[in-house]
Amino acid sequence: MGPLPLYWDRWALASPFRRHPVLSDLLRATSPSTELMLDLKGSRARLAELVRAELERHVPRRRFTVCARSWRLLDVFEGLPVRRLASAGSRRQVRSLLSHFAERRIDGVSVHERLLDARVVAELRSVADLVLTWPVNAPARARELVGIGVDGLISDRAALIAPVARTA
Repeated sequence: MGPLPLYWDRWALASPFRRHPVLSDLLRATSPSTELMLDLKGSRARLAELVRAELERHVPRRRFTVCARSWRLLDVFEGLPVRRLASAGSRRQVRSLLSHFAERRIDGVSVHERLLDARVVAELRSVADLVLTWPVNAPARARELVGIGVDGLISDRAALIAPVARTA
């Protein structure tokens, strides 16, 4: 934002003087029985290293899933008992994901819903046991995705798709 005293977090402007929550705050505010999925943004290894250091204080008493579109960040969590998910948001990234993890499987994948059909879900199963998708905000699409074998739906409107999840 240049010299302006504003903080931009992609969706809104906020005061840079406000204290922003950090991972340790989130961990204190949530029950240890709640599994958190942490979606790492960007490609900086330092971020993954800092997250790993915080998670090490809580595993194995608490379960975590770590997701990243920059898959090399997931390597930082090797040996830590966390579920690792590789994310893909384009057809090219899905093809690359299938190639990259063909020899060494990944715990799961998180793929944009517009890229999924029964064939793609079957291909993803060749490299991962868990298939999640985002953003799923329509009940009809949620039912379709569950019907083709998707394991989990990530939504901006959870109340709309909750009835689908309860019947799946």
